[in-house]
Amino acid sequence: MESLPEAVLIRILASIPAVDLVLACRLVCCQWKNLVDGAALWILKCQQEGLTGAESQENTENWQNFYFLSKKRKNLIKNPCGEEDLQHWGEVENGGDGWKIEELPGDFGKEFPSEEVHKYFVTSYEWCRKAQVIDLRAEGYWEELMDTTQPKVAVRDWYAGRSDASCLYELCVKLLSENEDVLAEYKSETITIPQDNDANWTEISHTFSDYGPGVRFVRFEHGGQDTLFWKGWYGVRVTNSSVTVEP
Repeated sequence: MESLPEAVLIRILASIPAVDLVLACRLVCCQWKNLVDGAALWILKCQQEGLTGAESQENTENWQNFYFLSKKRKNLIKNPCGEEDLQHWGEVENGGDGWKIEELPGDFGKEFPSEEVHKYFVTSYEWCRKAQVIDLRAEGYWEELMDTTQPKVAVRDWYAGRSDASCLYELCVKLLSENEDVLAEYKSETITIPQDNDANWTEISHTFSDYGPGVRFVRFEHGGQDTLFWKGWYGVRVTNSSVTVEP
């Protein structure tokens, strides 16, 4: 192996699972350590596994982190569309008649832009709120990564009103420390959807970056109500919420 050209050795190493590269191959010798810590090996693995898109990530400083973040990328919000009723949602505030899950498009509603979404949560005539707290370490995002690399944390939510009723919507997302101190926060304005609206679904998003060391949890909260105070479920509708850690 010592006589192999470095380019050939990189191609051989690129066929080895990433975890084994870091935990085993990196310890073999100084040459292997330098290759595992370098960019060329991880660029090749990204190319082989289709993890480099049109943007080509020219400014990527740590290709190893980029690889692992790309492989881990997923929606960290559980039950984002109400397929499991209110499971995984905590700190639930059930104002009025409380939260309800309905099938799309619903009365006086519109279909969702994605065919993969079939249900939504709907609020009532007093404030309804619900939240999830995401444990980043439990999801595989280690402390050094969050403290040093500080990958972007992208938040998205979708909301809509009934075309025959007016309603309010709010989103609040916080990045929390080990002790749940707030290190960064995004809070939308209170969005008013008027009566006789088009009932179209609207996406709201925010991306956290350069938030400093210490982030261990993400707290996602959203909610709303109708403003006509009609008994039942005439308030804002929400679905397809997401939190992703971006490469």
